[in-house]
Amino acid sequence: MSSSMRQAATQAAPGDLELLERMQRGDAAAFESLMRQQNGRLFRVARGILRNDAEAEDALQDAYIDAFRHLSSFRRESSLATWLTRIVINHALMRLRKSRRDRTVVSIAEGAEGERVAREDDVRDDQAEPPPVATFRQEIRRLLERRLDELPVSFRTVFIMRDVNEMNVEETAEALGIPSATVRTRLFRARALLREALAKDIDSVTLDVFGFAGARCDRIVSRVMSEIFPHS
Repeated sequence: MSSSMRQAATQAAPGDLELLERMQRGDAAAFESLMRQQNGRLFRVARGILRNDAEAEDALQDAYIDAFRHLSSFRRESSLATWLTRIVINHALMRLRKSRRDRTVVSIAEGAEGERVAREDDVRDDQAEPPPVATFRQEIRRLLERRLDELPVSFRTVFIMRDVNEMNVEETAEALGIPSATVRTRLFRARALLREALAKDIDSVTLDVFGFAGARCDRIVSRVMSEIFPHS
């Protein structure tokens, strides 16, 4: 894809600009609309980095507040979704570094050579009998979530953005600040590691991982709205 085509693909859409103008005028309804549009995909990105639901919620909340305070810095060279994704990634990585839960924190923009991958026996499948299809899919999804948590953060984040959130290569590369070729390489490696770990059924699983339930969505919206618009 040429640079001009890439720019056209990532520029802010007319709908983004209208929403942005409303938010810059302090329109609370516009900001709430933005959050409800983006909550699910942004939570998955934060959750993919942090491997903890509560930490991901906090990172998402902080990112929204940060974004609102810096609406004037949005340069309209990318979509609002891509801009928000970058902010969420930054907040999630700051939390990851602060928590020091991982023995070694690897920057998203650094090479992934030599990163540790969990052993096969780190995750057990104790299901003894074949359950109904719905329950079976739920268990497989849970296993997939655990396996995703075991991937190196650089692989895990690209997988979430590309295969779960269905972002294209250019959007993912722009949000992470890495070349498109690196996005493709990491996605290939992430898929290979997951297939190896799961051994079967991964291709038939619906990738509804780290779901953003209605109550959680409402909670994030309520917290952010009360912080930004305390008197509305």
